[in-house]
Amino acid sequence: MDIVLVDGYNIIGAWRELQQLKKIGLVDARDRLIELMADYQAYSGMKVIVIFDAYLVPGRATKLKQHEVEVIFTKSKETADSRIERLSNELMSKRTKIYVATSDMTEQNVIFGNGALRKSAREFEIDVQTVQKNISVKVQETTQQKPVRKLNLSDEVAEKMERMRRGKI
Repeated sequence: MDIVLVDGYNIIGAWRELQQLKKIGLVDARDRLIELMADYQAYSGMKVIVIFDAYLVPGRATKLKQHEVEVIFTKSKETADSRIERLSNELMSKRTKIYVATSDMTEQNVIFGNGALRKSAREFEIDVQTVQKNISVKVQETTQQKPVRKLNLSDEVAEKMERMRRGKI
C-alpha cells in the first residue's frame, strides 16, 4: 500500500483555494483540505495521513479519522516536520511507498534521505485537481447511463402501466 503524508499547514499555505479559505477561518481551510484528501484517497487507493502542527498549542497529540482520512495534530513542542519524519521511518517497508506532500525544502531533503518520496505542494495540487476532474467525469458518465425508470419497460408498456396507476383503464 502506498501512503501519502501531508504537511497540512504547508499545503494550506501553498494552495490558492485553501489560502482564500484560511482568510475566512483556519478551520474552514483544514476541513476543505481533509475533504479533498478523502476524495484523493478514495480515487487513488493510497492511504492519506494529514499532519497538522500543534507546536505552540498546549496538550497531547490527537489522532482522529475524518472522512476516512487519518488526521494527526502533533503534541505541544512537536512540529509536523518531526512527526512526518518519524512516521516515514515507522511506516517504511519493502511493500510500502511513502510520499510526503510538502514544499518545505529541509523536510524534503530529510525524508528523501529516509527513503520516502516527495511531492511538492504544486505537484500534489495538480494530482488532486486531476483526481477531482476524473471524479466529476465518472459521476457525469454514471448519471447519463442511469435509466430513467427503475424497470426497463418499453414505452407502450410504461404508458399502459401509467394509465392503470391513474385509474384510466
